[in-house]
Amino acid sequence: MNPQKVRNRYDAVIVGTGAAGLSTALGLYRALENKKSKSDLSPKVLVVSKLQPLRSHTGSAEGGIAASLGNQEKDDWHWHYYDTVKGGDWLADQDAVRILAEQAPGIVIELEHDGVAFSRTEDGHIAQRKFGGHTADYGGHPVRRAAYAADRIGHQILHALWQQCLRHGVEFAEEWYVTDLVLDPPTDEEPGGHAQGLIVLDTHAGKLQAIQADNIVLCTGGAGRLFHTTSNSWDLTGDGMALALQAGLQLEDVEFIQFHPTGLGHTGILLSEASRAEGGVLRNCQGRAFMQDYAPGHGDLAARDVVSRSIVAEIDAGRGVADPSDPGGPHDCVWLDMTGIDAQRMTTLLPQVTETIHRYAHLDPTVDMVPVKPTAHYTMGGIPITDRGHVYRWQDGRRRIVDGLYAAGECSCVSVHGANRLGGNSLLDACLFGTRTGQTIATIMANADKPNGMTDAPTLAQALRRRQTFMDKLLAVESDAEPSESTLTNNQNEESDPDDGASPNNPYALMGQLGRLMEEAVAVRCDQSSIEKGLRGLDQLDADARQLRAHSGTAVLNQEVTAIMEVDNLLTLARAVLNASLKRKESRGALYRSDYPQRDDEHYLAHTMIDAREVVSWQPVHIVDMPPKGRNY
Repeated sequence: MNPQKVRNRYDAVIVGTGAAGLSTALGLYRALENKKSKSDLSPKVLVVSKLQPLRSHTGSAEGGIAASLGNQEKDDWHWHYYDTVKGGDWLADQDAVRILAEQAPGIVIELEHDGVAFSRTEDGHIAQRKFGGHTADYGGHPVRRAAYAADRIGHQILHALWQQCLRHGVEFAEEWYVTDLVLDPPTDEEPGGHAQGLIVLDTHAGKLQAIQADNIVLCTGGAGRLFHTTSNSWDLTGDGMALALQAGLQLEDVEFIQFHPTGLGHTGILLSEASRAEGGVLRNCQGRAFMQDYAPGHGDLAARDVVSRSIVAEIDAGRGVADPSDPGGPHDCVWLDMTGIDAQRMTTLLPQVTETIHRYAHLDPTVDMVPVKPTAHYTMGGIPITDRGHVYRWQDGRRRIVDGLYAAGECSCVSVHGANRLGGNSLLDACLFGTRTGQTIATIMANADKPNGMTDAPTLAQALRRRQTFMDKLLAVESDAEPSESTLTNNQNEESDPDDGASPNNPYALMGQLGRLMEEAVAVRCDQSSIEKGLRGLDQLDADARQLRAHSGTAVLNQEVTAIMEVDNLLTLARAVLNASLKRKESRGALYRSDYPQRDDEHYLAHTMIDAREVVSWQPVHIVDMPPKGRNY
């Protein structure tokens, strides 16, 4: 899949090959097909990924993609609009949510035409299932809104989009790692600044390269690896968000990190919300179905933040259970009871959930109850963008567009999820706003008058020199420096205490320490004391990270090199998350502060905008036609 030679300049470079990146590429190519370019030259577009595209995390999405198709019962996009605003605890920008809900059916139908093999009703329509927080008639009974493909919808979408990209001749550079985003500073003509290009590492050759681009799109996914227990794949280290911070940009609402209620035992592996939509019930150690106590109207299908906090409340009250694989361990799980689901139905509609439980818990969900606990799942905040994908700075009460820079998917924040995302809306967000971003770039490219040639980019050259100096230092291995026996032991022991003062030269051990620190600081609930303790712990981890060096002197296929840079990205992002959480002195959606347990619209009905200097400013929420009110399930 790698091109014969990656050029030094492109019309557009897309970073990331999940649903957002592939949708952006398709949206761009398809829009260009429908436009007559002023240039006779074919556009040069590159998609860069640190993974092979089919390993992108989109493939792990299980339950469904939300759209008011109304295939199995009456539905209305206005209801979807309301549910998303309510689910986000009124922090979502309502103009963006309106686009999401209104255009959702068209996106799902387009995915069907692209080859997504949706499950079907008996009369051949796309099948839909209930999902948490999705209701009929503005908060009424749960409605079937999630279009699904058994419990492998992400796998279907990822493969279909990738195949369509190959059909359109999209050029990929696989296993290339982006190390730097290079921007020119704001000027009077461009008050938001201008994107110049990227510094990338070809992991196959171990060489750095500067790529100049007229348009750059960040579609790098989330940051679940901030936490020890996460449903996210190993590679979701917040790279795009960290690149933005390190380039001097802001992040929006990064304090809102969703914990999915049903992570399997102590693995963090996701058991889809579809398991509850099909009849699964959460029970405490007494066998009692407790969700009706916390959400009488919706029970197990309440919004995810509500269910996660309810599980933690049961555990705190001493009604948790131990993981059967560690019966003497902590009682920090609850039961997911799927025994009431017909075995044949479970095999047909929940094959991945069933296989996961068999393989990793050694249980049979048709007869055994399964231990679950909340697992870090999704970042609601991210790089601030408009509904056309433009990245912007929030300055002096205005959005100042960064010329040539875009983002889409989980690394971005168009603010359709607010303080808490409803299930099924993430795939929709990635596909819909990725497509819109590609269309926006196509329009700009079709109307461009400037020649497709190289221009001087001194800031790009300087960034390449700085990164090369960093790499040289990283790879300067002293041949006589042998690790001590105690250091080797620490390197192998990922369960070591993050506060034990040890500083092993091991980026993976440091990631493990960071994960446990973040769980103690802000997982599901937090307060000022836990956040401040987390910030103090970050100071030590920062010092440890500065001492990291590669154990091999070559960068060729050296995963340790990229791991060290991923550690830097995670630490950069963790500090932003903790500081934004500290500034928001209220509880809203996924952020529950036990020292400020109530929502405070008077002071905090606004988006946090934080930069790498830890400066937080506030951007008002776009309220259109749904003024804030109480949020109950």
